[in-house]
Amino acid sequence: MTKQPNPIDLHVGNRVRMRRALLGLTQEKLGLALGLTFQQVQKYEKGTNRIGASRLQAIAHVLDVPPSYFFEGATDSLGDMSGFADGTRTFVPDLVTSTEGLHLNRAFARITDPKVRRRIVDLVVQIAESQASMPEAASESSA
Repeated sequence: MTKQPNPIDLHVGNRVRMRRALLGLTQEKLGLALGLTFQQVQKYEKGTNRIGASRLQAIAHVLDVPPSYFFEGATDSLGDMSGFADGTRTFVPDLVTSTEGLHLNRAFARITDPKVRRRIVDLVVQIAESQASMPEAASESSA
């Protein structure tokens, strides 16, 4: 039986991957900055290997975030991951680290007018709601 990664290790790894991708760093570049191989970074990001405190501090420094960043959105240390089990949060790291997600995120971050940003969010929500109300149209467009 294969051992499953701890949910907190998965969450921290996803946050490392998300931040690294947002900065445009490859696993290899992050590994070089930390004195690691890209395979070790990959294991951290997948939650296969647990990240020790001193290593997490080094990663936070390279990725220019406080160490607490990696725990944002996680639940208590007992592993109660009820928000993760329902599938509502799993799309966030996947979206942010996808090519489209990175382009969208970078372009959106360059918009300085808060009213324009709000209107874009409203537009995307409206499109998503209309897609959800027409499931046959959504499945046809993805084919």
